[in-house]
Amino acid sequence: MPTNLSARFCTFVLSLFLIAFALPAFAGPFEDAVAKFANDDFSDTEEAIGVVASSGNKLAFPIISALQDGRLMADPDSKKVYVTGADGKSIDAATGQPVASVPDSASAVRLNNRLRRSVDAALGSLTLQSPDLGTRLQAAQSVFKSHEETALEAVDGALAKETNKSVKAALGEARAAILLFKPDTTEVEKLEAVATLKARGDQEALALLIGMGDQPESVTKAAASAIGSIQNSLAVWSTVQNAWYGLSLGSVLLLAAIGLAITFGVMGVINMAHGEMVMIGAYTTFVVQEVIRTRFPGLFDYSLFIAVPLAFLVAGAIGVLIERSIIRFLYGRPLETLLATWGLSLVLQQAVRTMFGPTNREVGNPSWMSGAFELGQITITYNRLWILCFTLAVFAILLAMLRYTALGLEMRAVTQNRRMAASMGIATSRVDALTFGLGSGIAGIAGVALSQIDNVSPNLGQSYIIDSFMVVVFGGVGNLWGTLVGAFTLGIANKFLEPIAGAVLGKIAILVLIILFIQKRPRGLFALKGRAVEA
Repeated sequence: MPTNLSARFCTFVLSLFLIAFALPAFAGPFEDAVAKFANDDFSDTEEAIGVVASSGNKLAFPIISALQDGRLMADPDSKKVYVTGADGKSIDAATGQPVASVPDSASAVRLNNRLRRSVDAALGSLTLQSPDLGTRLQAAQSVFKSHEETALEAVDGALAKETNKSVKAALGEARAAILLFKPDTTEVEKLEAVATLKARGDQEALALLIGMGDQPESVTKAAASAIGSIQNSLAVWSTVQNAWYGLSLGSVLLLAAIGLAITFGVMGVINMAHGEMVMIGAYTTFVVQEVIRTRFPGLFDYSLFIAVPLAFLVAGAIGVLIERSIIRFLYGRPLETLLATWGLSLVLQQAVRTMFGPTNREVGNPSWMSGAFELGQITITYNRLWILCFTLAVFAILLAMLRYTALGLEMRAVTQNRRMAASMGIATSRVDALTFGLGSGIAGIAGVALSQIDNVSPNLGQSYIIDSFMVVVFGGVGNLWGTLVGAFTLGIANKFLEPIAGAVLGKIAILVLIILFIQKRPRGLFALKGRAVEA
């Protein structure tokens, strides 16, 4: 009996002895890997990244994240590594224990381009199984871009558990990118990877296929076929993207020109101050947002709904004042009208400089106008999309007003035959004032829209006045449908010429084409029927 007790006691002591030695061994690989960050050697750092990322330790993500942000500090003397936080607090990277301060001899762990890719892959693998859908998707995309071999195991594990269709597809693409460059990948796996990247079909997939290096003959042929297919697809999407940019530019031109089409068409007035009405609308938006920021910050997302009617009223009132005080004395004298409105534009610009200063003013985007979304291989920003919708809505409302209201009927009558309209009892001077005010008001709400995509400055209107006149003349003076077609035609043509000739030469080419076109059709695409506007 005593012998058995002695044996059991010896066994117990031996077990304690083994456990005492085993515990440090279990902690050793992680701590040893962390210590390698202090060696200031890129190969040691790369090895440490792989071990830390695959360790499953709760400190892995803070360490790799700090490494990416330059917050991982290493002391070469003590071989200690520290994670510093944005709040100034620091922890020991190996144990997670807080430290009072980081030694002065410690410095940030250095990275090169290869290590940065390894860090991206490690962070991606660490967040692949996050409960947040967006985090998992972003992690999968990060691994795809880095295509580091060390992330393959994490990708496979996440792929087996993933249920969301879009994230699963992203994980499959990340896995394909890794297998494409993994040395021991089988030929069948490489062919499947090529097929996956071909299905993805974007610029990043094309770059991976082009840079895949020497491969088996079957893989090379499949890659060549995929590269050709993706290039053709991207060429089509590039055309679609340019068309969208053209529509976007056309909507801006239409919004800036539609008010000018009314005043020019009905009154025959060359209003060089039209761009300043656009500027006034933009500054009205700035004032509205400043008031909301300081007094009612919760209403910021509704700022444009407040700014649109105010800009219309302010610019429209200024337009009526200009017509009553200057323009009505110059009817039938186009040169004097042009010079007077040009001088007025300078006065308005200087007045705005005096009130708001010469520098650009900040006008923010509401949350519903911020961001973008992908449609196939093109990117569509919400602010441009909303401006296009807003422009078409303004155009439709203006058409309805001209067709179904008394003012619209009088405007059309004055446009076709001013003297006959006057003889029928229409107060043409009142129609002129209201027409000029309407055109100026529409320019004001154009300024609200343009404030979301352009700098709000005293020179804002000058950027669009020439283009606006080109749109009106090309489409047909006074014809709204012509203005619509002219704006979108010039916008699309401009965006297709820019990649070929450049921005400046593209505009010159457009101007030359319009001059040649006007030689053949002096009254534009859609000439109004009836007599010309008379003095």
